[in-house]
Amino acid sequence: MKDLDTIVPLVKVAMPAREKLMPALEKVLYGGFIAEGEPVYEFERQFAAKFELGEILATSSGTGALHIALLLAGAGHEKEVISTSMTAEPTNTAILQTGAIPVFADVDPDTGNLDPASVKRAINDKTAAIVVVHYAGYPADMKQLRELADASGIQLVEDCAHALGARYADQPIGTWGDSAIFSFQAIKHMTTIDGGALVLHDKSQMERARRLRWFGLSKGVARTEVNITEGGYKYNMNNVAATIGLMQLSNLDEMIQSHKQNGQFFDSAFEPVAGIKPAKILAGTEPSYWIYTLLTDCSKDVIRCLNDNGVAASKLHRPNHLHSVFACPKTSLGGVEQFYDKLVHIPCGWWVDAVARDKIAELLKKG
Repeated sequence: MKDLDTIVPLVKVAMPAREKLMPALEKVLYGGFIAEGEPVYEFERQFAAKFELGEILATSSGTGALHIALLLAGAGHEKEVISTSMTAEPTNTAILQTGAIPVFADVDPDTGNLDPASVKRAINDKTAAIVVVHYAGYPADMKQLRELADASGIQLVEDCAHALGARYADQPIGTWGDSAIFSFQAIKHMTTIDGGALVLHDKSQMERARRLRWFGLSKGVARTEVNITEGGYKYNMNNVAATIGLMQLSNLDEMIQSHKQNGQFFDSAFEPVAGIKPAKILAGTEPSYWIYTLLTDCSKDVIRCLNDNGVAASKLHRPNHLHSVFACPKTSLGGVEQFYDKLVHIPCGWWVDAVARDKIAELLKKG
């Protein structure tokens, strides 16, 4: 077995410099207020401004944010939510939490993202929402999906967990849906240890979202006077996580840019190589390359070659329709099957330096 220090990992946790982070953490840890407070609200303001998102709510996880977004979209018993099988499982377990049924539309086999034509076929009078995942940081076809949602009078929810800093048609990812969520789980572009953010473009929903985030209670109202009218959850971010988030924001541009530069390097390096091809990038989009996506008919051999030479590579996620918990209406998912069969994910984050990326490129060029 190779020494872990010699392996180029597929994902890696990023933390601010110790000399910057630890004094800030010490201040909040011993300041007497460690639950939801001003650091959370300051993080919300700074994160929203940085990514041009308007107003956001910080949450304890991206999954919690998605659960709230789906409830606000009308998901519930006897409702359906159109989603993708090609994602991390929490995208679809959040649908189950609302009582709705996830209905899997197919994906474009060249991108792994939702195929609008398949989404259109799945819409019916039970459909409450469409959940679109920007898989691996590659933006989906938001114009077509936005048009479908508007024509059908249903909500479009963006799962941006992989796509922090990505853009579509010169507009930030997270600004196309009726709502959007981001994840700050350990191995994302940035982490708050765990955490998430909810974006709502109908500001009239903000107050309900705040109550859902905190047991159904209204913040700022005396607990002896408040009246709970709807059950909520414990989805609030705490001041400790928010402090880490605030420190992360100061050097986040550099981290995201390194993902993009490495991804663009691989795009150029692999384009002429026979037998492999980069995942398709839609015109007018700017991926944030959370992980780099290759497609090849020899995916198992490519993964084995890279692993044997000290580079972590894998398919990362299992198509969700293969899990028995998602007992959803049967439909053809030929695009998912084709994409997954050819899929290879390779590392391209801030920890992949010039030496490592040259090594990866040369290994694959040699076949």
